[in-house]
Amino acid sequence: MLGNFIYSNPTKIYFGEDSLQYLGEELSKYGKNVQLIYGGGSIKKNGLYEQVMELLKASGKAVVEDGGVMPNPTVEKLAEGVRIARENQVDLLLAVGGGSCCDYAKAVSVSVHCEEEPWEKYYIRFEEPSCEIVPVGCVLTMVGTGSEMNGGAVITNHEQKLKIGHVFGDNVMPKFSILNPKYTYTLLNVRWWLVFMIFSIIRQPMRTMHQIFLIYQLFLLTQKIPILSKKRLRMLKL
Repeated sequence: MLGNFIYSNPTKIYFGEDSLQYLGEELSKYGKNVQLIYGGGSIKKNGLYEQVMELLKASGKAVVEDGGVMPNPTVEKLAEGVRIARENQVDLLLAVGGGSCCDYAKAVSVSVHCEEEPWEKYYIRFEEPSCEIVPVGCVLTMVGTGSEMNGGAVITNHEQKLKIGHVFGDNVMPKFSILNPKYTYTLLNVRWWLVFMIFSIIRQPMRTMHQIFLIYQLFLLTQKIPILSKKRLRMLKL
């Protein structure tokens, strides 16, 4: 027996080949204006863009597009997304793509009605949102960090040479996510991407263990135990 625990995840998951058909049902729960978020345009090549647009139109939504989301979205892109959302008074942020699109949508969601500078508030001071949050929905095309069903949002600031993730609470997590494994089939070099993402999934606990190892070695050093040579210390950059 592994012990007792309580698990709660407020994101509603639709999984399977027919999962996209439930998008219309979810769209009916939100207002008219939808900000459609996507990356470099692969969804237009594989037909997913047309399918999503048809469902949006059938639901009577006014769609404003926000494409070009790059891996590790930047503060400049975040500012652009916030501007689009404000100008169009969006009621829902619909991310169609991989984890970066989902991250970006969540970062926009907490920034639209924020009266402070989002980067400083959320990524430097690590404060929680105190403003209205625009709901997020996801149509996932690539697996990885679980961004489609968690509160994490990673933003990059190249000027400050920082890449920071803020894990927000349940109120920022996507309201729903649509997961059709077939969307991953259209990826170029899909086998390579599969290996890459499997490593990405296990990398986080590996990094944690590496950090624990370094902390333990530092502790031993403070106790004056000569367990590491100066050469190995330089290798570990301690």
